[in-house]
Amino acid sequence: MATDPTLDPALRCWVPSAHAEGTDFPIQNLPLGCFVADGAAHVGVAIGDQVLDLRAARDGGHLDGLPAATAEALGQGPLNALFACGRAALTALRGRVSVLLRADTPAGVRGQGDAARLLRPMREVTMQLPCAVGDYTDFYASIDHATNVGSMFRPDQPLLPNYRHVPIGYHGRSSSLIPTGTPVRRPHGQLAARPEGPPTFGASARMDYELEVGAFIAGGNPLGTPIPLREAEGHIAGLVLVNDWSARDIQSWEYQPLGPFLAKNFATTVSPWVVTLDALAPFRAPARARAADEPAPLPYLQDRGNAAAGAVGITLEVWLRTASMRARGVGPERLSHGGFTTMYWTLAQLLAHHASNGCNLRPGDLLASGTVSGPERTSRGCLLELAWRGAEPVTLASTGETRSFLADGDEVILRGWCEAPGAVRIGFGECRGMLVAADPGEEA
Repeated sequence: MATDPTLDPALRCWVPSAHAEGTDFPIQNLPLGCFVADGAAHVGVAIGDQVLDLRAARDGGHLDGLPAATAEALGQGPLNALFACGRAALTALRGRVSVLLRADTPAGVRGQGDAARLLRPMREVTMQLPCAVGDYTDFYASIDHATNVGSMFRPDQPLLPNYRHVPIGYHGRSSSLIPTGTPVRRPHGQLAARPEGPPTFGASARMDYELEVGAFIAGGNPLGTPIPLREAEGHIAGLVLVNDWSARDIQSWEYQPLGPFLAKNFATTVSPWVVTLDALAPFRAPARARAADEPAPLPYLQDRGNAAAGAVGITLEVWLRTASMRARGVGPERLSHGGFTTMYWTLAQLLAHHASNGCNLRPGDLLASGTVSGPERTSRGCLLELAWRGAEPVTLASTGETRSFLADGDEVILRGWCEAPGAVRIGFGECRGMLVAADPGEEA
């Protein structure tokens, strides 16, 4: 932190909104995203309530001297080509953008003079998924979430024997990843009132959200070549918020014996701005320590650096706004508040395990953490836990409505930010999605 000038709390930006109280996007953040304007996709950086168009900055001579591959990637839409340049290239680009946006540099003075071409109001652009995601893997890295869910279905053995030894995950569906703000249609599937069946086919009645953090891959590894834990973060471009929408009634019938399938692959919402690991450096924290009665990770999942600073201090919240709230002009209500440091496995461990068998990760692939839950009820990251499988419905203070699962018209809003002494607060923006009614034509 002391040696990275882009993190200096004293930096001043020539974009006034970068200094607004509570902004997620001060000059110390500089997250990357893909936006559409004038019918074309652009690579952008969020700064205050504006978007810096990196293609325009490149074409205007504001980023001269970048490596050819990096400069070429700035002319493309999704961030895959940029992430293929690797972590070092992202760090170098961040340094150049920071200088361009500073109020006290010659480059910044020139940039401010060209602001009309370089900046676009955030409210006037359409954000896309940051990357064209080739592969998406979702993990189950919160032991508090795993324990809560396990105790609902297996009270005598909430955690299966392998949980403390191996990061559990499954391969999700990349085609149904959607950008923030995209409506989510209630899915149909097989439903069974009893564990032994028989099933019927219909619209899910137990829709849920899952609060997660996602990591986009930078660089990559050749097929057959593992990524050691000590090198894993060199393959992470940055982090986003993820809502893994879940149909719990479909899930409870289909998950045996191979795990999640149609209950998960109908929609997963991803926030638009990728907060780089460089921006997150001031907010690193020790990985969750293993208790004396817990097994130590196997050697390939152990590293001193990961143990000392493998976690990321992100504060995470879930907010809900119902159709009734909107009709009454009432704002969203907070459902949960927790932190990312409670996770049992770090993001680096998830990545290292994923590649440990030689699986090849590619730039733009997405790894998600699984539901982020903490030990307190107020930090549970999904309604399944908050309402305890429907036995303890959540009452909304503003309207008196109750929720065991989501209703049509419910909008789920995920928020995340980082704070630490001596550092400027940075945020992720919002990850939003509204549940809409099932397609009646699907009934059969």
